[in-house]
Amino acid sequence: MNAPSPIDTDLAPVPPAEADYAVISRTIDYLSSHPADTQDFGHLARTLGLSERALVEIFRRWCGLTPKTFAQAVALDHARRLLRENASVLDTTFEVGLSAPSRLHDLFVTYDAVPPGIYRARGEGLDMVWGFAPSPFGTAVLVMTRYGLAGLAFADQGGEEAAFEDLARRWPNAGYRRDDAAVAETARRIFDPGRWAPEQPVRLVMIGSQFEIKVWETLLRIPAGTAASYGALARAVGRPTAARAVGRAVGRNPISFVVPCHRVVGAAGALTGYHWGIVRKRAILGWEAGLVAGPG
Repeated sequence: MNAPSPIDTDLAPVPPAEADYAVISRTIDYLSSHPADTQDFGHLARTLGLSERALVEIFRRWCGLTPKTFAQAVALDHARRLLRENASVLDTTFEVGLSAPSRLHDLFVTYDAVPPGIYRARGEGLDMVWGFAPSPFGTAVLVMTRYGLAGLAFADQGGEEAAFEDLARRWPNAGYRRDDAAVAETARRIFDPGRWAPEQPVRLVMIGSQFEIKVWETLLRIPAGTAASYGALARAVGRPTAARAVGRAVGRNPISFVVPCHRVVGAAGALTGYHWGIVRKRAILGWEAGLVAGPG
């Protein structure tokens, strides 16, 4: 693998959504560790050096919800309700025959899979362009090939190099060249809902085993504002007794957010682990809840 380029410390300009995420993530951590009846948003705001009104405004700007409504959107009982209401979501989407280049996802995604030989050769023969871009969930790391977007990860401050190396280890024999400008347009199409349009689809390339790719394709059929359990995914891919194997495939999904593994929850609705951090999983789910709910 080619040695990665040095990591730049200034990835500016930072848009408001990413600047807000530092406050958002600390607030989500607080909400996750305090029962609803003990949450004191005034005290939290002061701890963050803000007024309570300023904290509410940051949340509204970031996802269109108040902190209280956000907390309800990612609560256990809400996840359980989503599972009950959308038990047949995956079955329904398969029945209508969704396939590329149909609308598979909120981002109007289309996808291809690389030849199996490239996967077995651990990326040998692939030229990868990678770079950093701002996102509503912190710094995003994108890895692209001539086929399309192959990897998307998130990094907390100071963890940018580790996030890239985590993706690069999946395809260690590929060649890598850093070019932030080359990935910027794709990042804008991914993270700006105003640009989610069928005439500008986000093209993905899936690099994995046949089973993993089948699981990742199934993840694309989970709409925003809904949830699926590992068991439901296992049934959808025709392996009803393989929930654990499905869980491993979900955990190996290299294209965060676009391939929405964050919409998979435990059988009882619990928000289980997420490769890029459970706080970020809660953040993405709440952000999506704001999109589905609309202004308010």
